[in-house]
Amino acid sequence: MTSDVTLNDRPKPRVEPDASLPLPLQPIDRLLRPVARILHIEATSGIVLVLCTAVALIAANSSYAETYMAFWHQHVRIEFGGFVFDHTLHHVINDGLMAIFFFVIGLEVKRELVHGSLSDWRQAMLPFAAALGGMVVPAGLYLMLQYDQPGMRGWGIPMATDIAFVVGCLALLGSRVPHSLRMLLLSLAIVDDIGAILVIAIGYTEAVAVPYLMLAAGSIGMVHVFAKLGVRRFPPYIVVGAVAWYALHQSGIHATLTGVVLGLMTPARAVLVPERFREYLQFKQRDFSDQQWAQQRHRAKVVREVQRLTRETVSPLEYLEVTLHPWTAYVIMPVFALANAAVVIRPEQIGDSVALAVMLGLVIGKPLGIVLFSWLAVRSGLARLPHRLPWRMLVAGSCLAGIGFTMALFIDGLAFGEAGLDTAKIGVLIGSAVSAVVGMALLYWASAAQHD
Repeated sequence: MTSDVTLNDRPKPRVEPDASLPLPLQPIDRLLRPVARILHIEATSGIVLVLCTAVALIAANSSYAETYMAFWHQHVRIEFGGFVFDHTLHHVINDGLMAIFFFVIGLEVKRELVHGSLSDWRQAMLPFAAALGGMVVPAGLYLMLQYDQPGMRGWGIPMATDIAFVVGCLALLGSRVPHSLRMLLLSLAIVDDIGAILVIAIGYTEAVAVPYLMLAAGSIGMVHVFAKLGVRRFPPYIVVGAVAWYALHQSGIHATLTGVVLGLMTPARAVLVPERFREYLQFKQRDFSDQQWAQQRHRAKVVREVQRLTRETVSPLEYLEVTLHPWTAYVIMPVFALANAAVVIRPEQIGDSVALAVMLGLVIGKPLGIVLFSWLAVRSGLARLPHRLPWRMLVAGSCLAGIGFTMALFIDGLAFGEAGLDTAKIGVLIGSAVSAVVGMALLYWASAAQHD
């Protein structure tokens, strides 16, 4: 079907002056811009996580609990010839979607190792020592309380810090938090993630199927070959990465580790330097002149070439991190919370030994380990306290590190089966909430004392 109205006769959308965006402002832009502004607020992802956790808790303790639980345990089945993939939706989220979450963690770790606070070993020593103490002491405290008990397998639960909640709390406090403390806590959380990954790989892997493990290693090796050959398109990496994920899943090692490995393998440097790209754009200026553009026979080809080269001005790591971070923060982690935070709360469970061990590990063990190991590192001369960061601010900030929501629930599922242990989850929820309240209150007090 053709139209008698030419392109020039059609009503043109009203253009508002915007030097940064030379496109006509469409009605959908007016709807999405407020949403985009909200999503760029640091605290938003933490708020979304809290809301999803509340929804899961309310649903699990309501008359709809059975229906809600059944939804997450319905089966997802893919069958093709002799290949059959049949797992619960809960399993697909924890092993599949969370692999993307771990891929982004791998990207963040690689960025910090190459360009960030972990690139200089002297600068990295303090967050490294703090993170080590924040893992060893909570795990040791938990093992002391659960030694030779059925709950002993949960020793890894109080070890990890949830970076999304920590960032949210810091954003709410705003300028009251010194930049040096913010950077220290974020670096600590990154090192913490590395520790949690090692815990998952070493502490919660039982039997290993060697043939599948070899297939996973071969697939990851193919990713390295692609990089050496200069393959720049993402689809080949996605296909080989999916094979590596499936092979590791079948091997007995947790499949999310595929995401970490591939994240660490992602190149951190751009291929095209800005100066060369500017020269290219100057050369292409004549192609976009009115007369020349109207006579172009392969305009789509020119556009695709400009798009491809524009993307090459940033590293694959930076591009993927910026692209995937909103999906992990606003889709994957909230869905994970909805599927894993559904705990039936009974008053008697709060006093359970596992719940208490997790709570004490997060609320007491985390800050104690961080402060103790930081003090030892500074005292021994291996590290130094950042300028204008008093110990009281570090002590206050270390309490926020006891927020262990996402990774703690994830390790709970590994330690006690796919559904996890409700008493451990209660310990995580209460311990994280107490750590958040105490940490923010102490930071508020410490900042007020510093300005007096």
